[in-house]
Amino acid sequence: MLARATPVVADPLVGAVFLGASDLHTCTGSVLHSHAGNLILTAAHCLASNDSATFSPGFSGRTDPAATWTVDAIYLDPRWLAAQDPVADFAIARVSREDGRSVESAAGKGLTLGTAPSPGTVVRITGYPLSVGGEPIGCRAATATSARGFPAMQCAGLSDGTSGAPWRTDSNVVGLTGGLNGGGCDETVSYSPPFDGRIVDLLGRAEAGGPADTAPEAAANGC
Repeated sequence: MLARATPVVADPLVGAVFLGASDLHTCTGSVLHSHAGNLILTAAHCLASNDSATFSPGFSGRTDPAATWTVDAIYLDPRWLAAQDPVADFAIARVSREDGRSVESAAGKGLTLGTAPSPGTVVRITGYPLSVGGEPIGCRAATATSARGFPAMQCAGLSDGTSGAPWRTDSNVVGLTGGLNGGGCDETVSYSPPFDGRIVDLLGRAEAGGPADTAPEAAANGC
């Protein structure tokens, strides 16, 4: 039976991503474990060079400035910067807020970066449909590998806005909604860029706090 996304309780490790000063959240992100506790993970196509961005973990229908972090720096794989290669449709961002509290301390922990799931791995996804306000939705389903090598999973109802949503096995994040066609053209099938050593390298660069990247404007997803 095809899995279907349903409303779930907000998770402090997963949040809504807002661009500019709008109340419209357009993507999903997650708190990523790091030494400084100040990193989040989302899809590269969710971030654009000309927009400021904020992250609200555990978002539950109302924007609370006291529980919102500002994206200060974006780190992207060279393949995304050069040609927006969908295999590199992931981004790690450094975030902060005025009181200096880290996003990981507020969430209680961060997700540990893992590698692409083998076929048949059951993953849990929590994401935020494109909306002003609104609650998160979630799904559990087994993964497969698409003909083009992208991890895939079948679940109906993971609509626009869930791009960047983490694919989790326990406390590990092994993928995110994105990659092929920005996460998929069929609303019953979602894809992830394949996590490998390149995303581990990106995490290392983000933790080192080196120069950030300038995100390109996202191209059409091909759907």
